[in-house]
Amino acid sequence: MSNLLSLTSAQLKHAADIKDKISALEKELASILGSPAKASTPTPAPKKKSKMSAAGRAKISAAAKARWAKVKAAGKKSL
Repeated sequence: MSNLLSLTSAQLKHAADIKDKISALEKELASILGSPAKASTPTPAPKKKSKMSAAGRAKISAAAKARWAKVKAAGKKSL
């Protein structure tokens, strides 16, 4: 990337023109071959949901109920 800093504005414009031509040619090739053109940014893979077993949910629920029972027994309205 440090090479970009040493380029002149004419060279940068020429490089941009070439990149545009390449993009147009890729789209043309994709239309000829019948495949969709490549996207410039790949789509990220969907995140997998973490699954908790019924037993794990039951343990968490029991712990929460016990915690609230302890708080209510002490006469408090919040943890």
